[in-house]
Amino acid sequence: MKKIVKQDQDVIKQHNKQMILDIIKKQRPISRAELAKITKMSATSVGRFVSELCEEGLVQETDLTSSGVGRKAVQLDIIADAVYTVGVEIEKKRIKFGMMDFSETVVEHHRVAHTALESSPEETAALIGREISGLIKKCKISPEKVVGIGIGVPGVIDYEKGIVQFSSTLGWKNVPFAVLVEQILGIKTVIDNDLKVKILSEYLYGSAKGSTKTTLIGIGTGIGSALIIDGEIFRGGSNSAGELGHTTLDPNGNLCECGKRGCLQTYVDENALITEARRVKEITDIGQVFEAARADERWAKEIVSRTALYIGITINNIVCMYNPDTVILSGDLIENYTEIVDLVHEHCEQVIWEPFKGTFRIIASELKAEAIVIGAGALALQHFAPLAGADFA
Repeated sequence: MKKIVKQDQDVIKQHNKQMILDIIKKQRPISRAELAKITKMSATSVGRFVSELCEEGLVQETDLTSSGVGRKAVQLDIIADAVYTVGVEIEKKRIKFGMMDFSETVVEHHRVAHTALESSPEETAALIGREISGLIKKCKISPEKVVGIGIGVPGVIDYEKGIVQFSSTLGWKNVPFAVLVEQILGIKTVIDNDLKVKILSEYLYGSAKGSTKTTLIGIGTGIGSALIIDGEIFRGGSNSAGELGHTTLDPNGNLCECGKRGCLQTYVDENALITEARRVKEITDIGQVFEAARADERWAKEIVSRTALYIGITINNIVCMYNPDTVILSGDLIENYTEIVDLVHEHCEQVIWEPFKGTFRIIASELKAEAIVIGAGALALQHFAPLAGADFA
């Protein structure tokens, strides 16, 4: 019985210590007195936890003092260079990296051309290892300060086991990619679906900040979605929740690469738009469709408008299922051709079910092209930073 009581006490202490660190990170600089007021802990308890965090090299006293009457209180801040994580995004033809410090700031960005379809998973992992080693040297960081790596990967991911179960973008199936990277660098690694990583970054730092339930839709060479509720990513039974691309729009419609007909991605992704445009005019990329639409060419305006309509219908379906307060539109199609967002708003006036009108907002991604790298770095901090993953249950 005494052992159980002691374990419970240790868990509570660890929880309180983590809470104080989190508050310092979010509200820095902050005094001990303010911490006591927020946490409702005694000044003695707060002082003890702060002393431990200072001894561990995570928190420091600053030269700043509180304003106002009475005794000036010393302000506390985290030590930004205490630890680092690396966020990684694997795309179809390149890999992006970001070095994130303990203040959750990306202090260095890096990218390298790489076509995963032309390389094995082992070759991709080796490249990531070399680039991260170079990034650590470039930033003049002690390797032991890099506590984790987070990687956003397109496809179906076994998040808990670190396995890429299936990725048509990369041509991978059942690849234990987290282990491959860990073995090369000796740094703990977590991987997740790219859109789930993206919605985490938007929730923490971007468009979804302050939201209680947000859906993110990503549209580019494919289409997918992610849902975050009170800071927790909704994963579904096998971490596959959000695979919008293969929801059926028309059972007798366009043939999809998956073998089915009428999948949503065959109507709204970039390849679908290019295929439809080529029935009218020989084009080579999606940009030409939008250029023609901007030039008031009727065929192009109809394609873009119809795409916006399908996106509006998709938003209606999501809103009816999940009732979010925010819907974020993201991806290359949205970020490179922002005018489509206004068209989506116009169509939503017609297709959103009446009870849901005015209950949510539709906005573009705030973090845009860097969202996945930022989210991957944050994911690694959540898993591997000091006090992260403590068992509070």
